[in-house]
Amino acid sequence: MKKRSFAPVFFVGPHLILFLIFILIPTVYGIYASFTHWNLMNNPEWIGLSNYKTILFDETSTFYNQFFNGLKNTLIFVVISVPLLIVIPLLVAVALEHKQIKLKGTIQAIIYIPGLISISAAALIWLLIFNKQLGITGNVFHSQVAWAANQPYAWIIIFVISVWGGVGGNMIIYRASIAGVSKDLYESAEMDGAGSVKRFFSITLPSIRFPLIYTFVMTTAASFNVFGQPLMMTDGGPRQTTHVLMMYIRQLAFGHGESIAGMASAMAVLLGLVILVVSALQYYVMSRNSN
Repeated sequence: MKKRSFAPVFFVGPHLILFLIFILIPTVYGIYASFTHWNLMNNPEWIGLSNYKTILFDETSTFYNQFFNGLKNTLIFVVISVPLLIVIPLLVAVALEHKQIKLKGTIQAIIYIPGLISISAAALIWLLIFNKQLGITGNVFHSQVAWAANQPYAWIIIFVISVWGGVGGNMIIYRASIAGVSKDLYESAEMDGAGSVKRFFSITLPSIRFPLIYTFVMTTAASFNVFGQPLMMTDGGPRQTTHVLMMYIRQLAFGHGESIAGMASAMAVLLGLVILVVSALQYYVMSRNSN
């Protein structure tokens, strides 16, 4: 009989344990908590679908208004930020593959560095830049706009910091994928008279469709979980127009006063279901169109 090797266990085991402790168990307990009245101090009290009924159907409830206002603001962020975080990195990656571009590695590193900076540090940098008295916008461009206190400027500064920090990661994925495309295809297309735009749509895009699907789905899921940018840049203002759903969930669970963790868990589960449905639809549509 062959001796069984336990080597795979030593590699997979630690990851499996961490997954169970930090992902699976908290997720299952969070779903359970969504069916309870719980303040994080006492034992959860089972109340069935009461939290979900209040959130989805009780129009007089504060939780109803919080959920749908937060979901609306989250969708605004997703609809605008995701195309920016897909198109801009793709265009940059294609541009860096051009023969006449020099110092490609240096440029790539400069673009990627913002992604290594924490949201809090990045927010401090950009709040200073947009400060009408101390920042570049005030001293150089003589703008007197209170960016964080007025719309649509509040959304603009949130999108700026999000794109600034998010472009680098997707750009590297696209560059690696484009580098794997056979150069003979481009040379043949160029000899046949195909311009750069035609080569992009007929060769580049079809060749990187799977990385595109991956980044599109993952970027969308991450954007639904947006939290740090609006919290640090606008604190949900002005008049809660940038108060996203994750901020309401945190406020209910860990805000001032008594925790309403059961209600917060229900909102989190609903957000998770939205992300799951949207991601599945994205994957289905893009996979079907790529065949």
